[in-house]
Amino acid sequence: MKQELAPLTEGVYYILLSLYEPRHGYGMIQFTEEMTNGRVKLGAGTIYGAIKTLLDRGWIKAFEEDGRKKEYIITEQGKEVIEYEILRLRELFDNGIRITGGSEK
Repeated sequence: MKQELAPLTEGVYYILLSLYEPRHGYGMIQFTEEMTNGRVKLGAGTIYGAIKTLLDRGWIKAFEEDGRKKEYIITEQGKEVIEYEILRLRELFDNGIRITGGSEK
């Protein structure tokens, strides 16, 4: 990414990851709970507010509708955002391990 991005919230991070495959809102909620072993629970209000923001930013787009539930998928720009966030998180992790002498467990 050319511009410096603000860190993603954990919820937005998992929403974007969930959309590497087309999913509707409830599918995003399920994906996030499964990936975090139930630690992160996203509510419907959070999901639908995030969807609007992510659509406005061009990080996701609507996928074909199945008639009842609208599905979304990540865009190339959204993938760049995820890649940038992973690098940012890796730097945080590596610096923390280096400074504290901790181990990767």
